[in-house]
Amino acid sequence: SLGHVNFPEEVVFGNALTKVYNTPPPAAPPTILKIDIDRIREVIDRASAGYLLPQDVQELLDASGIPRAKEIVAQNMDEALKAAQIIGFPLVMKVIGPIHKTDVGGVALNISDIEHVKENFIKLISIEDAVGVLFQPMLYGTELFIGANWEPKFGHLILCGIGGVLIETLKDFSTALAPLNHDEAVSMILNLKTYSLFKGVRGQEGINESIFTNILLRVSSLLQAAPEIREMDLNPLLGNSKSITTVDARIRIEK
Repeated sequence: SLGHVNFPEEVVFGNALTKVYNTPPPAAPPTILKIDIDRIREVIDRASAGYLLPQDVQELLDASGIPRAKEIVAQNMDEALKAAQIIGFPLVMKVIGPIHKTDVGGVALNISDIEHVKENFIKLISIEDAVGVLFQPMLYGTELFIGANWEPKFGHLILCGIGGVLIETLKDFSTALAPLNHDEAVSMILNLKTYSLFKGVRGQEGINESIFTNILLRVSSLLQAAPEIREMDLNPLLGNSKSITTVDARIRIEK
């Protein structure tokens, strides 16, 4: 022995204890929320491979309990005028067809009267590849995003962060592999460099962390029910201290 240490048994035992002590605790089991799996499977099974139609995306969000803005699609002027009356003013109009709406001038915000509805409908429906125009109420809040991509060796990778055009500018997002548990979803939010926005800065209203956590878990649950999803993009979601609402979403599947 040397001092109070016997070689080699006590050294081996000490090293083993150190490894055990430094081993992180096992991850908690995934948090799978109650969603309408039958309805989700019905949408996925009937849809063709590629980007889903807006109505199919809406149905998947509803079946998963993911809050979204009220939407009406118009394909002609009569439908556009009716949609505006139902949605009410102020409203938003977005082209349906092109993937990147803002790049082609496909979004009109804060429309406040029928004349501007007519003017913007003609403009939007004339954009190349346009198949319709989406009407939504004008909502306010901090822009957020939640996304998911399929990685062949790992499965679904979920991302979240500050959304809108700031995704490219800030490049601030968190990632985690699905399925998520509650602690992982919370950590994704806490690890954002822009986390202070959730608390509210310079007198601005904060963002409800609990609701955002819940939406992350609902996205995770949807991915478990529909592994055919290869790409999912909720951007933006508009968040404040009381609610978070999906304003734009696209989903691509493979079969």
